[in-house]
Amino acid sequence: MIKGIGGVFWRTKNLEAIKKWYSKVLKLNIENWNGTIIQPHSGNETIFSFFAEDDNYFPTEQQVMLNFQVHNLDETIKHLEEIGVPLVKAKEISEFGKFIWIEDPEGRLIELWER
Repeated sequence: MIKGIGGVFWRTKNLEAIKKWYSKVLKLNIENWNGTIIQPHSGNETIFSFFAEDDNYFPTEQQVMLNFQVHNLDETIKHLEEIGVPLVKAKEISEFGKFIWIEDPEGRLIELWER
């Protein structure tokens, strides 16, 4: 029944600043309608997962965490270093892949993942 995730939508305090940050940091082409279309590539997958209210995987005050799959996590880290975006969580390697966390200007944690 489900074809895929149709979108992720949220409110922001400063629309122009947040659009600029996501464009610069994650290289998303934010268009004049305030969004972008990310088309899946072979090897890309979207995980839909629930966490218990008291799970400490990400901050309990944050209801949702974005996870973006990247082609090469080491290149992504290099890009982030070059533009001065600190890692909130250093590279972690597990049986699920490689992960880092960054924080957007409004304090939302974002997970970047290479499988």
